[in-house]
Amino acid sequence: MIKVGVIGYGYWGPNLVRNFMAAPDSAVGRVCDLREERLAPLQKLYPGIKTCGNSTDLINDPQIDAVVIATPVSSHFDLALAALKAGKHVLVEKPLAANSDQARQLIDEAAARKLVLLVDHTFVYTDAVRKIRELISSGQLGEIYYYDAVRVNLGLFQHDVNVIWDLAIHDLSIMDAVLPAKPVAISTTGISHIPGQPENVAYITLFFAGPQIAHVHVNWLTPVKVRHTLIGGSEKMILYDDLDPSEKLKVYDKGISVTPRPEDVYKMLVSYRSGDMYAPRLDNTEALQTEALHFIDCVQNNRQPETDGAAGLRMVQMIEAAEKSLRDRGRLIELQL
Repeated sequence: MIKVGVIGYGYWGPNLVRNFMAAPDSAVGRVCDLREERLAPLQKLYPGIKTCGNSTDLINDPQIDAVVIATPVSSHFDLALAALKAGKHVLVEKPLAANSDQARQLIDEAAARKLVLLVDHTFVYTDAVRKIRELISSGQLGEIYYYDAVRVNLGLFQHDVNVIWDLAIHDLSIMDAVLPAKPVAISTTGISHIPGQPENVAYITLFFAGPQIAHVHVNWLTPVKVRHTLIGGSEKMILYDDLDPSEKLKVYDKGISVTPRPEDVYKMLVSYRSGDMYAPRLDNTEALQTEALHFIDCVQNNRQPETDGAAGLRMVQMIEAAEKSLRDRGRLIELQL
């Protein structure tokens, strides 16, 4: 039985506690939050869980085997590093750290102590994204042409990070998990409509060594909530709508064929192919449940997590480059992932 301690019981913390309490090989032993009023409902739900207001007490608790961190980004590094140094396995909410140097230090610390470091890129553990990865890796889509994502809604405005850190990281982590190639350059534009606050609208374009392109549009200032991803291939295309309750994933047998005219190699004939659409069956298991079980399995059996420190570092590197481009009005920034 793995005893888990959760630091942060705000927006995401209750979901983490619920899933680790439900996992057969784990139990939550302690929960910490600076705001005491947040812990009162927890004590009614789970009277056996100890609570505290000081994260050091939780990290140094000898009964705690693993620490789960669900706090603001600025605190991720200090809390994760302290937990690793205390010999605890760590699951940290996205992003792994506030910069790539901090991320590398956490990776090195976990490796030196042979501890599990998992980054909570939740969407990677959804059945829809796992099916997308399966379809792409099997070659059913053919050559990948583009990845186009829209993730917009009204709020929640963050004060410590911009919309890229908050929303775009979801799509970047999905792209990192499903596409066989990694981007080599990035260009970003965006704007803040509230003086003194982080950017609330951003457009990110990623370039690859091959004939692929990716685009991510994120926005905190739209009247509707949209979670659409389009992936186009030479053989088939995918629409992933995370808000669709019944058919989140649709696979279209549509595309084009380009053939040169025999009499003129400089002119091309474009023909259109329109076949069937089907919606793969998904079991719709809660992603956080899958992730919690995976984390426990990695701890118990010394396995490498799917979203390990290296994956977390790639996300931080991409966001750093995106922000650098944003500050320079969309200048192309090379990536070395």
